Amino acid sequence: MNLILFGPPAAGKGTQAKKLVAERGYIQLSTGDMLRAAVASGSELGNKVKAILESGALVSDEIVIALIDEQLNTNEGAAGFIYDGFPRTVGQAEALDKLLESRGERVDCVIRLVVDEQALLARVTKRFEEQGRKDDNPETFSVRLEKYNGDTAPLVPIYAERGILREVDGMASIDEVSSGIDAALKEAV
Repeated sequence: MNLILFGPPAAGKGTQAKKLVAERGYIQLSTGDMLRAAVASGSELGNKVKAILESGALVSDEIVIALIDEQLNTNEGAAGFIYDGFPRTVGQAEALDKLLESRGERVDCVIRLVVDEQALLARVTKRFEEQGRKDDNPETFSVRLEKYNGDTAPLVPIYAERGILREVDGMASIDEVSSGIDAALKEAV
């Protein structure tokens, strides 16, 4: 199973991915987590990623694709993969399709968490205050949300046309969102 969790920053993709990992044994491929790990490593790539994230810009497709490919190779034979925060652009979606096709696989399901943007700003502000993540400060969040609406939201009709897009109310409780995702996955199988 290749599952994309889709939605703007702070929509709850990471929370739901962690639940799916625990319940289904999938591997979560969170570009955000992979990028933060690169930053924490202090490597040359990590320092480059740090500067990009702190500016609110997106990391290049080449870097993200390389991180995803590395994780697919590291976790061969896994029950499934959850793509969290990826793809973000039409180009990345095409690159993911090519990568999966080279493995004889495809994207099986895209679950879009539908959320209210003003409520997201409140989530991010709270998370920033509690965790101090620089990429979640309200100003940076506004840049990320603008990029999402301009670059990532256009993927919705592409996946809908393929018949693999399912929508879940991301403003519901965590458990209700999980139930919606479970129902969507049953439809996708």
